[in-house]
Amino acid sequence: MTGQPSVPPLAEADLARLVAAGDIDTVIVAFTDMQGRLVGKRVAGRFFVDEVAGHGAECCSYLLAVDVDMNTVAGYAMSSWETGYGDMVMTPDLATLRLIPWLPGTALVIADLAWADGSPVTASPRAVLRRQLDRLAERGLVADVATELEFIVFEQSYRQAFADGYRDLTPASDYNIDYAILGSTRMEPLLRDIRLAMSGAGMRLEALKGECNRGQQELGFRYDEALITCDNHAIYKNGAKEIADRHGKSLTFMAKYDEHEGNSCHIHLSLRTAQGPVFADADAPHGMSVTFRQFVAGLLASLRDLTLFYAPNINSYKRFTDGSFAPTALAWGMDNRTCALRVVGHGPSIRVECRVPGGDVNQYLAVAALIAGGLYGIEQGLELGAPYPGNAYQATDVERLPATLADAAATLGASGLARSAFGDDVVAHYLNNARVELAAFNAAVTDWERMRGFERL
Repeated sequence: MTGQPSVPPLAEADLARLVAAGDIDTVIVAFTDMQGRLVGKRVAGRFFVDEVAGHGAECCSYLLAVDVDMNTVAGYAMSSWETGYGDMVMTPDLATLRLIPWLPGTALVIADLAWADGSPVTASPRAVLRRQLDRLAERGLVADVATELEFIVFEQSYRQAFADGYRDLTPASDYNIDYAILGSTRMEPLLRDIRLAMSGAGMRLEALKGECNRGQQELGFRYDEALITCDNHAIYKNGAKEIADRHGKSLTFMAKYDEHEGNSCHIHLSLRTAQGPVFADADAPHGMSVTFRQFVAGLLASLRDLTLFYAPNINSYKRFTDGSFAPTALAWGMDNRTCALRVVGHGPSIRVECRVPGGDVNQYLAVAALIAGGLYGIEQGLELGAPYPGNAYQATDVERLPATLADAAATLGASGLARSAFGDDVVAHYLNNARVELAAFNAAVTDWERMRGFERL
C-alpha cells in the first residue's frame, strides 16, 4: 500500500457551472452520525453555491445524541433538554464534493461539525479520526486505509421487509456462493449498478466477489488516505442501500443477520512518510520494520480496551464465533485468518488487516482506534512476539476479545489508554451510547423468549 495522489471528484467551480446550467439542482450536505449513518440536509444547488459552500449550514446537536430510532436520550453532555438542543454548524469539506450518479441532479459533500464559536464538535466521528491523524502528522506519518465491507442481498424491498418485521426474508442466493461466478450472476443487475455508480462518485473500484452466506457479497475499493477512505465508505454504504431500494430489493450490513457467517468489515492499514512506506524492511524478520512491529504490538495491547470502537452494537458480538472467520483470540499471524490481526503483503505493500470490525462498524471510530493503538505501541516501544502459527480459535495462551457489548463498554471505561488518546469527553460520549443500547436491549422481549416461554415454561 503505497501513497497515491487523490483528486477531488468535483471541483467547486465545476459545480457552479453545473448548477448554472441546470444539470445539478440539489447538493446533499452530510456527515456520519454515531451509528455510522449519513445525516444532513438536501440544499438547493444555487443556495449551496452562493451561501453554504462558504458559510456552512446548521443542524440540531441531537443528531449526535440519539439512539438508532432517533429518540432523544439522556446522558450526553453536548446535547440535552437542559442545554436546549441547540445547533451545530455543518462546514462542507469541499475536497469531498462529488456527483451522485444514482440520484438525478444531485451532488454530495461531507461536512465537519463545529459549534457556533467555531470550536470543533470533538465527539463527532470524523473529528475523532482527525485527532488521531493529527497525531500521526506530528511524526511525519500518513495512514493509508482500505475497508472491506460485506453485505447480504434480499429479494424483498426495504418497505416490505419492514412490514414483515424482517422475518422470512428471501436471500438473493440459495447456497454458499463464496467466489462463485454463477451464484452471483442473478444479482448482477443490482451489483453492476452499484459498481458503476460508485465509480461515477469518484471511488476506485477493484473487484466484487460472492461470500459464504446466502446472498452475501463484498465490493472492494482501492486504498486511499484514511480520511478519504472513511468518507467514501460512508457514501458507498448509504448509496448501496439507495440503489438496492430502486431495484425493489434490500441489503443489510448488520454484523450477524442469522446463524451463518456474519458481515465483516476488515480494515487494512499501512503508514508512510513523504519518502515512502515505513512498514517494510527486507532484512528484518517477516520483512517487518521496527516501526511496523511496534505498531502491531500496540494494536494487540489495545484491542480489548478499544473493542467498543470496532464492535459498537449488541449484534456485533454475535459475530465473534469460533471457526466462523470472525476473530475471537487476541493474536496476530502471517496471512492467518484465524487471528484478530493478519499481516499480509510484502515489500512496500506489507500491511496489517484488522479482522475485528463487522459491517455495522462506524469506520471513522474504528480507524481512529487502530491509529491510537498503533501509536501506543510506537510510543511505548512495545516488543512484538512471534506470530501465531496455527488455529488461533483453539489457542489457550492468548486473551480473548470481549464477549458482549457490556464487557467492551466496561473495558473502555477503565482504559487509561483510551482516555489519553481520545479524551474523557469522547470516551464518556460513546460509553453513554453503549449504555443506551444495552438498556434498550435488556428491556426488549424477543421472539426467541416468546417461542421458548409462552407455553412451555
